[in-house]
Formats: sequence, structure tokens, C-alpha cells
Amino acid sequence: MERSPVAFDQNFSGAASDFPALLRSKGLLGPGVVNPVVPQAATPEKTWQPTEATTILAFKFSGGVLVAGDRRATAGNTVIYDRADKVLEIDRHSIMAIAGVPATAWEMARVLEHSFQFFRRTQLQEMSVGGKVRALSKLLRDNFGFVMQGVGVVVPIFATYDSHPKPEARLYFYDAMGAQFEATDYAATGSGSPAVRGILYYENTWGSKPLQQL
Repeated sequence: MERSPVAFDQNFSGAASDFPALLRSKGLLGPGVVNPVVPQAATPEKTWQPTEATTILAFKFSGGVLVAGDRRATAGNTVIYDRADKVLEIDRHSIMAIAGVPATAWEMARVLEHSFQFFRRTQLQEMSVGGKVRALSKLLRDNFGFVMQGVGVVVPIFATYDSHPKPEARLYFYDAMGAQFEATDYAATGSGSPAVRGILYYENTWGSKPLQQL
């Protein structure tokens, strides 16, 4: 009789009584998650609380700037959409990543895109990096009235390419009032940014090599 091919699968756990137990044995499920099959009293004591948040991040590496973000749109503490575009191309040299109210952020991205196009077509040249950075800063400052009312807050990250005086990637992050800060290594915003910023700081300081050398 032929042996079952499952016996040769190193990832198969015959001791797992159900799928959550299998995930838990592989370290893919928190110990605090209740197993519906095992009685409540038999579950392990809850020792940690998994956290979830929305975050955008960017860091410089040897090839330029890597910009990434989650795709969840939330209403309070509820995820209402998980396919939202939070990393937006403004022009062929610039990217804006958004954290905050999607409607306001997407409108800012559209205004920036049209502003850069208008400048390029009328002046027959690209807008300078300083001009691009201040254009986004002005949009944020003009939106501050809505922020004070508790609606419309946006805290973006802006990455662009600067060819003068030497070719290099530039990375900026903003506060809700429009102040811009140039990041030398990395930036992160959103509700999950404190944890992500700590991870990036650790990797950049004590990792195998600095982020810009990856």
C-alpha cells in the first residue's frame, strides 16, 4: 500500500485538532485568540494584544525612495474599504502618499497634478522641487480650517526626484498645518507610524546595513 503524500509534507501538523490550532502551532495566530472548539477554560492565558493601524512609510535606499502603505479606509474603528489607493503618482518624478481623510487627500493630489501639468506646459520646464514642496504645503495650510473643525485632516508624505545640483531622491513629510520637513533616511505617518518609525530606526541603526545602502 502506498504511503500518503501528506506524510512527507514537513509543514503538515497531524496533531492540530483544527485550523486555528494549526495556525497557532506555526506562530501565525495569537495565543489570545479563542479556539471555538476547545472550551473557554482550556484556552491559554492572553499574554499579548495584536495591534492594527493604518500606516504609510517611505525610506531612501541605494536606488532612490521606496514608498509604501496599507490600503484600508476606516470610519472610526471600522474598516469600510480595503482597496483604497494611498500611494499616488503626481507626475513622472513625484509621488504623494496619504494618511488622513481620503476625500480631502485625493482632492489635494488632483490639484497638485493639474498644477504641475499647467506649470510644465506654460513654462516649458519642470517645476522646481522647492515649488512642488511649497505647493503641497499651501494646500495643507488652506485646509487647516477644516482640521480645526475636526474634519478633513491630511498628513502626507511627498517623494520626488531632484536633478539639480546633483541627481538625488528627496523625501518630505508634513504636519496638518502644512509645515514640511525633509527626511534624510525615512518617514512614516498614520495611526501606526510610531511602531513603524521605531522599526525603521532600529533597522537603520542596528540592522545589517543602513537603509540607504540596501
